[in-house]
Amino acid sequence: MTKLGYLFVFTILLFSACNTEDPVFLIDEAPVVKAESSFAVLVEEDISYAEGLAHNAMSDSSFAISLKLDVYTPDNNSSNRPVFMFIHGGGFTGGIKHKPEIVDMANFYASRGWVFVSVDYRTTEELGQIQGMTEEELVNYYKGMVPQEWIEFTLDGATSAGQVQQSSAMYLAQRDCKAALRWIVANEDTYNINMDFITVGGASAGAITTIALGISNQEDFRDEISVSDDPTLTTTNMDQSYQVKSMVYFWGSNVKLDVFEGVYGVYPYDSNDPELFMAHGNKYDTVTPYGEALELEDIYESLDIHSELVTLDSFGHGAWDAEVNGKGLSELSFDFLVERQDLSVE
Repeated sequence: MTKLGYLFVFTILLFSACNTEDPVFLIDEAPVVKAESSFAVLVEEDISYAEGLAHNAMSDSSFAISLKLDVYTPDNNSSNRPVFMFIHGGGFTGGIKHKPEIVDMANFYASRGWVFVSVDYRTTEELGQIQGMTEEELVNYYKGMVPQEWIEFTLDGATSAGQVQQSSAMYLAQRDCKAALRWIVANEDTYNINMDFITVGGASAGAITTIALGISNQEDFRDEISVSDDPTLTTTNMDQSYQVKSMVYFWGSNVKLDVFEGVYGVYPYDSNDPELFMAHGNKYDTVTPYGEALELEDIYESLDIHSELVTLDSFGHGAWDAEVNGKGLSELSFDFLVERQDLSVE
């Protein structure tokens, strides 16, 4: 099965700034985090981080919708916090930022000193009805949402309208999650975040989006569409930049980067890519096969970038309850981030 074919299987199997007069303080020391749950967690839900264009089942033209995220912060007075942005799964056809397993992970990290941000993004639910459209009609319908070249590449391999929408949703998800990270940077002072310690992670479709976020260039999935075609881009903090330090990947794939390479002819990986933690089950999985993690491991080894693959033995897709040597996913990723980011632990 081709990489694009693996993507299409998701449709069936996955639906589960500162004022210049203010003083600027530079933080040189690594943040201090706690080895155990130590702080109460404060939660802000449904914060709008940007807008994006969408369709519903009846629309002929797109309209703007608000994109939301949740922020979990430790109830402490630290002015030097690391941040972990997490992207939910759902095969690009659905999913929610407040999935119980994500909430548990958010509380695990925030109670130990992190700012944890859980992000929603557009999926096929915001892509309307395209059944029976010609290529020209489809390009016009998604103008300002999905680049024409992305649609044309997808049409070459798709066999159904659902597959076209799923591939289109991959692009939207990437645009949105990059906007969410730029929102975090724009609000670093509000949450006392140290921007030298950015982690991005996700599960399944969220892991696919994580990999593409950390590895692609900042202008990718942003500059292919103009502000004149998508006025909501002005809400996405386009003047902000970021540097992802670490990526956390649960049962994901590099399929989106493969599609990006196919569309634009650009090999996306280089030696400056962020370090990578992967947890992936080795049980037979037609959604995101274990071989995808092995392929990423080989790519990272060839570029001499540190990565770690934890094999969830005998587990398949969505192994949120998996343990290795008595440690769950939060503990395993915690150990990686603390060591590789050289965080101070109390």
